[in-house]
Formats: sequence, structure tokens, C-alpha cells
Amino acid sequence: MRILSGIQPSGTPHLGNYFGMMKPAIELQERGEAFYFIADLHALTTVRDAELLRKNVRNLALDFLACGLDPARAVFFRQSDVPEVTELAWILSTLTPMGLLERCHSFKDKMARGLPATHGLFSYPVLMAADILLYDSDLVPVGRDQKQHLEVTRDIATKMNEIYGEVFKLPEPCIREDAAVVPGVDGGKMSKSYDNTIEMFMEEKALRKKIMGIKTDSTPVEAPKSVEGSVILDLYKLVAAPEEVSRMVEEFNIGGTGYGDFKKRLFESVKSHFEPFRRKREELMADPGYVDKILAEGAERARDTAEKTIGRVRKAVGLR
Repeated sequence: MRILSGIQPSGTPHLGNYFGMMKPAIELQERGEAFYFIADLHALTTVRDAELLRKNVRNLALDFLACGLDPARAVFFRQSDVPEVTELAWILSTLTPMGLLERCHSFKDKMARGLPATHGLFSYPVLMAADILLYDSDLVPVGRDQKQHLEVTRDIATKMNEIYGEVFKLPEPCIREDAAVVPGVDGGKMSKSYDNTIEMFMEEKALRKKIMGIKTDSTPVEAPKSVEGSVILDLYKLVAAPEEVSRMVEEFNIGGTGYGDFKKRLFESVKSHFEPFRRKREELMADPGYVDKILAEGAERARDTAEKTIGRVRKAVGLR
């Protein structure tokens, strides 16, 4: 079984990235042949600073490796190092109906947030389809907000197969029913777009300030506090042991503990949870060539598969 997943280097990875994509991906590398890529071509729709993009790619690679991605088990590479993906995206775009893309909610959402209406933003699902189909992916872990894009991929692949024969296998989505929904410090979904994130490897002082700034209501210290929708409690569940979570829930219910004390406990748990990864990251940074080596080797392995697929596609459509 081949598993494929990608993540954009559009900013500094945060808890939402880790619990929503990175941690599940690292767990899945034990279940099959994993292809994980840093989606720098996709990031061009929002990142317009060349040095920043290069920095983001390297930092994301460091973060992923520090958190447990094993390059011996997973093919880990930079999207742009496999040029076959852009060729395939063009071929797919020649038979992708405009109406299919016009129905994609992601484009509308990004437009509503003020992003410019570029062709790249509009055709994002076609490049995503190329990412998936190029590697003959069987399973694609996606969040519910990305499910529609995988359905688009399947629609495009089906259309291609109807016209040119059995060129592509149809990938299956892997939507975890227990997937973590990570709230931001303002109570909304944690996202760089909303400027409400807690970064994975923040300096201790900055981390403390960010967590102590989590929005809460005005319930007095002595009064019981609602566990429903509590950002503090929802984040604590991700980083604390079950018995510690149970104790916090109990203290919420009986009252007598202030939000400030709960935030301090959350801070300590977040710091403790990521401390082993932080140490590993510092070790990796001591060898500047290591990340380049891993990404280069991953790209070579990815291209072995990509070249076979694009050769099959070229023959099917008449390009050779």
C-alpha cells in the first residue's frame, strides 16, 4: 500500500500542523510505503519571498525529521525536485472541466480571506491531483477540508481513464474520525491565516506569553468552569497524559482553580511534549548537509516512480 501526503512550507509549523498532519503521517509510515513531500510549488500561491520560501522548506524538513519521520521508511522530498509533476498537472488540466474547479470551496474560502484570484490558486486542485496520481497512490490522508480536492482527483482520473484507457488507479481517502481539531489561541481553528497559532518550537518565553494570552471568559476563580469549547482543555488533551486531563476536567467542574493556573499547566505540558523533538532538531542542525542529502535522496526515489507514471501518460495521450 502506497501512502501519499504533503504539507505546504507557507510558514512556521504549529501545533495544528503537527497534530493534524505530521503526527498522523509519522504513524502511517509504519503501515505501508509512504511518500511525503514538502509542497513548495503550492506555497507559491501565498509566499512571494524567495529567501523566505527556501528558509521555510528547510525548517519544515528539520521539523518533520525531528518529530520522527524516518527517511529509511518514507520517501521524503521537495515537490519541485520532481518536475514530472508540473507536466502531469498540465496534461490533467487539458481535460479538467472548469465547472469542477468552480465548485471547489477552497478557492472561494481563500478569496474571502483576501488572497488574489490567480490561476494558480484556482487550479490548485489540478496540481494536487498530479501530486497524488503521479505516484500511483493508494491512500491519501486528508482533513475534512481537503476531502473535496481528493474527490476532484478521483473525478479527473476517472475522466482520463474513460478517454485513454486505464492510465491511473483511483486513490482512496483516509479521513480519521478521531482526527485532532486543534483550536487557536482565539478559539477558532488554529491557522497561520488567522494569526492564532502556537508554534512547535517557540522559545520558552514566547511560548509562555502565547499560552497565557489564550482568550477565556470572566468566570471567577471559585466558580465551576465550562469544559465545552475550552481552548485550554482542548489543547491540554493533545499534550497531557489521560489521568492529567481527567484531573483538569474535574477541577474545571468543581471550581476553585483559575484560568491562569490551568494555562501554566498547559504551558508546562506543551514544553515537555516537544522537548525531545527540540533536542533532536538541534542535533540535526549541527550537520547542515544532512537535510539536503535526505531531500535529494528522497527526490531520486520519487522520480523513479514519477518517470514510470509520466511515461505511461505520455504514451496514452500520444506524446510519444
